[in-house]
Amino acid sequence: MTDTAPVALLTGSARRIGAASARELHARGYRVIIHYHRSQEAAQALTAELNQQRPDSVACLAADLQDMAAVQQLATAALDIWQRLDVLVNNASSFYPTPIGQATEAQFDELFASNLKAPFFLAQALAPALTESRGVIINIADIHAQRPLKNHTLYCMAKAGNIMLTQSLARELAPHVRVNGIAPGAIIWPEDESELNAEAKAAIVQRIALQRSGEASDIARTLAFLVIDAPYITGQILAVDGGRLLNH
Repeated sequence: MTDTAPVALLTGSARRIGAASARELHARGYRVIIHYHRSQEAAQALTAELNQQRPDSVACLAADLQDMAAVQQLATAALDIWQRLDVLVNNASSFYPTPIGQATEAQFDELFASNLKAPFFLAQALAPALTESRGVIINIADIHAQRPLKNHTLYCMAKAGNIMLTQSLARELAPHVRVNGIAPGAIIWPEDESELNAEAKAAIVQRIALQRSGEASDIARTLAFLVIDAPYITGQILAVDGGRLLNH
């Protein structure tokens, strides 16, 4: 591993889409910083797995993205590891229903913290380093930022803000930093089976043009394309949804 290898920080990358994205960038020659909150065991296992493939190429950092002091510390710690940063992926996301009449201020704060507030303050803290490296920011949005999901008003609001954050940062940090977003559709089902039963899943798939759900690798490969192979794309939100938005 050379000292000039680019460095990527991915929030919420111990599992699921974040882990797939970390693996993809690592396979493309990046040094990777895996951020986690509660998934310590998974983060450490992924770090060990990738370091076995290429020694000293992966580190992991813990931070609660609801704590803005911890967000600032995450930015500082990430830069301290290899003294550079080329890619910031704001992937970490809280997601759960908040039906009108039942939503709480604590839920508002939690959903906005991971999906909007932390991405903004991380981008702000790391903008100088990304400017120096002519780097890239990728924000993971959601197709439901454009088409609301019933009973998820707070989440959809936060993701809608995430899209405007992407576009605003793309304008403000140009020409040195490119900023794009990815809006996944049905990629990985919620782990809590009570949130989505088999009948509900089938109904969603029926509305997808490609008639199937996607995989984490679909997001990871799209992310790698935007980071590595799209030097003239900025301020865009790319839906990776199998055509779901065609038949909402």
